[in-house]
Amino acid sequence: MEKLIFKKIAKDISLFLFISITCVATIIWIIQAVNYLDLVSEDGHSLKVYFAYTLFSLPKILSNILPFMFMISLFYVIINYELNNELIIYWINGVTKLNFVNIIIKISILYFIIQILLTTVVVPYSLDKGRSFFRTSNIDLFSSIIKEKKFIDTVEKLTIFVDKKEDNLLRNIIIKEKIDIDQSQIVVAKNGEIVTTQNGNQKIILNEGKIINTDNDNQNIIDFSKFTLDLNKFDTNTITNQKTQEMKTFDLIRCVQVIENYRKINTENKNKNFFKGCATQISPAISEEFLKRFFAPIFIILVGLSSSLIITSSKDNQNYKLSNFFKFFLGIFILIVSEILLSSNVKTLNELIIYFFIPIVFFLILYSFLLSNLRYEKGS
Repeated sequence: MEKLIFKKIAKDISLFLFISITCVATIIWIIQAVNYLDLVSEDGHSLKVYFAYTLFSLPKILSNILPFMFMISLFYVIINYELNNELIIYWINGVTKLNFVNIIIKISILYFIIQILLTTVVVPYSLDKGRSFFRTSNIDLFSSIIKEKKFIDTVEKLTIFVDKKEDNLLRNIIIKEKIDIDQSQIVVAKNGEIVTTQNGNQKIILNEGKIINTDNDNQNIIDFSKFTLDLNKFDTNTITNQKTQEMKTFDLIRCVQVIENYRKINTENKNKNFFKGCATQISPAISEEFLKRFFAPIFIILVGLSSSLIITSSKDNQNYKLSNFFKFFLGIFILIVSEILLSSNVKTLNELIIYFFIPIVFFLILYSFLLSNLRYEKGS
């Protein structure tokens, strides 16, 4: 009987969760995709890079909203069971409320495992994969980032000013290229054109102008009738380096360990780089990311347990709606606490370990409350 109940509840929760999380994730993804339009309009990336990057951001959205949507699904299904008298059928057929709570916990553990897989494997991979499109991308839509009568510095080490622009035709152009710390080049031209070659490379063909080369305090000026500036050697200012959230989980764990070992032998806390993306300077960000991947998913089990509190009251009670409101607020409170704890400044491995006892204490308190409440109901 318990297996049948588990299958039915798991199916109902999963179905509602799938529908709701799909709708919410799609809305968030669309809003986020609109915000990412700057990658095309300002940073000059192609639509292909834009769509690929936004698509690979979807797993992170799913991971972020899964705990809340799981709680919504649990509340909806359990309250719906109560209103349709399905819970009474369970109690009549010998299923105790404690059995029901344990079933909810098992389902919560199932989604805890799914969330762990998302945070430790899928999300880091998808974010790094999305970032990789920037690493291999040239500034494909260079003409889109150039605006009339504006200094454009979207491209790294390059500033462009154009007095007038008609499609790819430019007039009264000033281009400054920073070659080195003390070396730069300024190109001034009456007109020019952005040209895309057959192999996809872009360049600006400038006509009738001057090149001013500056090296320290020395300058030399060269007149030209025609000059070609290759645009493919420039990179966008879009961040292409791997972020902490894109680091592989194995590397993240290794980084936490090496930073901890370094601090044990180095009392002066000097800054040190260990490997790509791992340094003592960013240890707070490393610790926070570690908690996001391993600590935050535990709260899904707490959310499941808090949602099962619904069975401690009946729809016939006068304060049934108010009681469920406070139980829903408890779930919200648990999720807020998890976010607050993530933003805390954790410095040592011992502090990280202590953090994992917090949800365990919450679980024991909630489970003990349920046990005492259910025993009281049975005794009365």
